[in-house]
Amino acid sequence: MNQEAALKKDIGLSVAMSIVIGTVIGSGIFMKPGSVLEYTGNSNLALLAWALGGLITLAGGLTIAEVATQIPKTGGLYVYMEEVYGKLWGYLSGWVQTVIYGPAVIGALGLYFGSLLANLFSWEKSFGPWVGIGTVLFLTIINNFGTKYGGFVQNLFTIGKLVPIALIIIFGITNGNEQILSASSGSFVEISMGAAILATLFAYDGWLMVGFVAGEMKNPGKTLPKAIIGGILIVMAAYLLVNIALLKILPASEIVRLGENSAASAATILFGPLGGKLIAVGIAVSIFGCLNGKILTIPRVPFAMAERNQLPLAKTFSKVSEKYGTPIAATYLQVVIAIIMMILTDPDYLSEMAIFAVYIFYIFAFYAVFKLRKRNKDARVYSVPLFPIVPIFAISGSVYIVSATIINNPFDSLTAIFITLAGLPVYYWLQRKEKN
Repeated sequence: MNQEAALKKDIGLSVAMSIVIGTVIGSGIFMKPGSVLEYTGNSNLALLAWALGGLITLAGGLTIAEVATQIPKTGGLYVYMEEVYGKLWGYLSGWVQTVIYGPAVIGALGLYFGSLLANLFSWEKSFGPWVGIGTVLFLTIINNFGTKYGGFVQNLFTIGKLVPIALIIIFGITNGNEQILSASSGSFVEISMGAAILATLFAYDGWLMVGFVAGEMKNPGKTLPKAIIGGILIVMAAYLLVNIALLKILPASEIVRLGENSAASAATILFGPLGGKLIAVGIAVSIFGCLNGKILTIPRVPFAMAERNQLPLAKTFSKVSEKYGTPIAATYLQVVIAIIMMILTDPDYLSEMAIFAVYIFYIFAFYAVFKLRKRNKDARVYSVPLFPIVPIFAISGSVYIVSATIINNPFDSLTAIFITLAGLPVYYWLQRKEKN
């Protein structure tokens, strides 16, 4: 384990909460309302789906907050799995996050951002990926200067992304005249509440990222649960209010028809022709802040793995910059894989496989609260409320996600499982190497 330098404890409550909000609110808040309405068939069920998705996420956040405060170490899900279930399970969760999930999400957000800017400024479409790659590299450099600089960017762009959201909510609710409740979507797609909730849960994904930097928090016992709970509640309120505002401005059937363009169309109605561009800028700011949050948090997983000699070239990837106190090598590992994905592959497809695999580990992470209570008895800084109802609800929601994905996408599910198990030969090779 590399002990040359220690990670600096620069992260307070405001940065931690902005990480939760920033990593969750990306493009989903603008892109998902139409598809959720389409799956549910009417506005009542659509709003219920958003609420249930938020409640499942909140239950997960409340549960993980207790787990995280008992294991306040950098690495998030990977460290929780290792501490509770042993090296092998920790390794497998870290492997999935390092090889697929983290780089694919960074790559996808970079490509979205580049494409959006290319459309906004009428650049050649082929220029978009290079803008995305440049943005990823720029944010990598910023975050490598220290968490307080990456945290400053996170705070700034979390505030920035909430401005257009607030404008749509305030002006949409006050000026809109359309029917909110019992509005038909006009869709002929078979109604599936499960698919609708699944769509919202993908939009809520990302809240667990704040646990990756627990080891860099000034007071993780108090800061982490407050950040998770406060951040998820803010996101949940924003998602519900944006949907209500859109329903006030546009008929439900029109939101379904417009799909990803519904928010821009609503802004044009509210603010005139410049409204569409305003929302495009808002979405760009939202994605930029989300991307920064991922680059700030995701590299802490390979860093934690390397500290435990669970990656090839562990000495390199476990190094912390003496000057800036950040895991520079681990950050570049994730970014290099992400850029390769951006150039050669479709990161959306890879991230969908990774999310399926991550949710399998979420189930175990939520169940860990029961094991830790037995192990540590009453030694808790924070206790999940309404125990055991809240953890059981979180586990049930995650089981639902995994089951629905297996039923709807069996090939993708098996592919994700295969990639997860492909990490086993590497694990046993490293174990043999360490013994020798």
